[in-house]
Order: sequence, then C-alpha cells, then structure tokens
Amino acid sequence: MLSLVDLIDAGTVDTPLAGYLAAMMRRGASLLVGARPGGAGKTTVMCALLNFLPDDAVIRAVDSPRVLREAECAVAHDMTCFIAHEIGSGPYFAYLWGRDARDFLALRAAGRCIASNLHCDTIDETYAQLCAQNPCARDHVASVDLKVFLRVDRTGGHGARRVVHRVYESDGTADRLVWQADGRSGFVRVAHSGRVRAEDETVHASLLENLRGNNVRTIDAVRRSITARSA
Repeated sequence: MLSLVDLIDAGTVDTPLAGYLAAMMRRGASLLVGARPGGAGKTTVMCALLNFLPDDAVIRAVDSPRVLREAECAVAHDMTCFIAHEIGSGPYFAYLWGRDARDFLALRAAGRCIASNLHCDTIDETYAQLCAQNPCARDHVASVDLKVFLRVDRTGGHGARRVVHRVYESDGTADRLVWQADGRSGFVRVAHSGRVRAEDETVHASLLENLRGNNVRTIDAVRRSITARSA
C-alpha cells in the first residue's frame, strides 16, 4: 500500500494538493475516486486518503447488504467509514450495484461517512452512472464531499504516471471544481475550499513535507505520525 507521501514522490499529487486532501479527510470527508480504465490507481489513492481519517474512525467494508441494514439503524454520529471497493456490477468483494448502491449513497445523505471507487472519468459520467444506471438519488450523490478523478499520463518518456486530474468539493448539494492538473505547471487551484481553512491545508502540507524529509512513508508510519500530532 502506498501512502500520500509516496503519491507526492510519484507525482500523482503535489504537496499543496495533498495538504488540501489530507485536511479534508481529517474532517471526516466522504470520498469517491473515479477513473474509467482499470489500473489507474483508484484503490491506491482511496486508501492513501483514508489514512487521514479522524483518529477515532473505524473502517468497515460493505461486503453484504446486511452491513447496510445495520448502518441504517446505527447511531448516525459515530465515526464509522463504510467502504465499497467499487460501485460496479459483478460478484466481487464489496462491489455494490442497484439497490445496494442506492442504499450506500443514502448513508452519506443521512450523515454517514462513505468511500468508494467507480469507473468514471468525469463528474458528468459519475452522475450518469450512479443516477441513471442504478438509479441513485442525485442529491445523495451530490452529498459526497470529495470526488477525485485520475488519469494515466503517458507523456514525457518516463512510462505511465498516475495523476489526480480533477478534484471536486461538495457543499452538500452541489459540486465545485477546486483543483485540476495542468500539464505545464503541475496542479492548479481553481477555487478556494469552502470546507477547510487555508491554514489547515498549510499545516497538513507542512506535515507531509516533514514526513518526506524524514523518509516516513509507510501507511502505518504515516498514520502513527498523524495521530501522535493530534494527541
């Protein structure tokens, strides 16, 4: 498993973008990571970001409809993050489709934390797949705080590089593009966050640079550093 520190070194994100994403996840943000091709790094990015969830967060895989039923009856303010490996059809572990996908998105609309991957390259494809094919309620999809889209960049002569292409932030009802990749200058902030302060982003960016400088990069070591700092 690669950490957010590894992803900075790989060029998947840069430090300012990583600081923003880390700050959002520390607030318990829900997350969808999209890319149409397999092997684009969706699961890697999702797990690296989940590493920054609040200290008391518990991650639970939605490996059966029973988990969704239990979640509907649980206390809404507990810090359980429900994970679907993918919103997609197929008899695979923690894949959700149809009614299960609808119930999963309804958890977020009810205030629960969720995270998943999907085979979509754009925000429009995301809504088309989730709302037309499943169909999930549009406002439930809109309630997901972060929607991160990846692309595989094969330019530059150094093989394939997985890049966070666009990041959308939701205010609970609508999505707004806040970051995007730029081939000339790396990653560009399109809009300031309405969810985290610039100071919080800077703090998390500084933490990540400190970890890089001290070669602290495994998932476990990064998590220990995060929780030790907040203790």
